[in-house]
Amino acid sequence: MATQSPDTAQASAAKPERQHGFRRTLVGRVVSDKMDKTVTVEVILNTPDPMYRKYTKQRARYKAHDETNHYKTGDRVEITEHRPISRDKRWLVTKLVSRPVSE
Repeated sequence: MATQSPDTAQASAAKPERQHGFRRTLVGRVVSDKMDKTVTVEVILNTPDPMYRKYTKQRARYKAHDETNHYKTGDRVEITEHRPISRDKRWLVTKLVSRPVSE
């Protein structure tokens, strides 16, 4: 049995944690915060038409997990793919991008 030298033990301890594969991240606007621990995020993507090369808007709505009920309607947030949390929730709110100015 080989023992590790102190240098290799420190190198293995300092190694960053490994992510579980590729997870998409999207930026969108919170359109609903009425549910408990859940927000509905609307993501608008501009995609080119394959034939005419004209950009069109595509809208998708995702239910994302918000553990602390911190995010409100109008906030721009970043969401990341996650394992299934409920029947419709497969996304997790990771950070607040911007908040609208309130008077």
